[in-house]
Amino acid sequence: MGFSNKTVIVTGAGNGIGKGIASLYAKEGANVVIADIDEHGGNQVLQQIKGQGGKAIFVKTDVRVEEDIVRLMKAAHEAYGRIDILINNAGISVFKSPFELTVEEWDNIINTNLRSVFLASREAATYMRQNRDGGAIVNIASTRAIMSEPNSEAYAASKGGIVALTHALAASFSEYRITVNAISPGWIETGDYSKLRRIDHEQHFSKRVGKPDDIARACLYLTSKENDFVTGINLVVDGGMTRKMIYVE
Repeated sequence: MGFSNKTVIVTGAGNGIGKGIASLYAKEGANVVIADIDEHGGNQVLQQIKGQGGKAIFVKTDVRVEEDIVRLMKAAHEAYGRIDILINNAGISVFKSPFELTVEEWDNIINTNLRSVFLASREAATYMRQNRDGGAIVNIASTRAIMSEPNSEAYAASKGGIVALTHALAASFSEYRITVNAISPGWIETGDYSKLRRIDHEQHFSKRVGKPDDIARACLYLTSKENDFVTGINLVVDGGMTRKMIYVE
């Protein structure tokens, strides 16, 4: 899988899963565009990548704002001359009773998690369709798109929407040789992994909790030109948890 000199945009790359994705693409030789509303986190990732000999720029971006997304894509294209890969990773969550969740909170989650995926994909594809070999888009959804706990309505709706939007965009962008896929992570620990309990790991079929690199490697697979037969899918990366039959004994 060759990513040398490919231009990769990662939203929400200032921390967590997005940071892991950006870092791995940089190690693979890509030109990485770090997009995040968190200027401090974004610049930290930028310095880390550059310190390891990678190529990257940081563009402060509020994915809820259309003008910011347009500016992000323009900055990426001006910096590197093309856009090859977009990873729509930015997202937030609020877990609150549906009786207490405000319309403003609902709209903020939908605009951050879902509307941003449409806007960023549309703007990135405008540049990708100029490429002879097209491009690739990966949208980070969640296993909460297909299973739920109480008080997760807005987050679940946004992630379910991402899965549906993914196959719709795959159809619309197919004539431009742009693949569009989703990844639904399960438990991906972005804090101190060493503090996890044995039961945390053992409840998974994989016998361990996930790490950001697990999602980053899935992104590499889905954005490699060798794998362009794969499009419109939702790849669940969760250590087997959504395939586990659970009853209270």
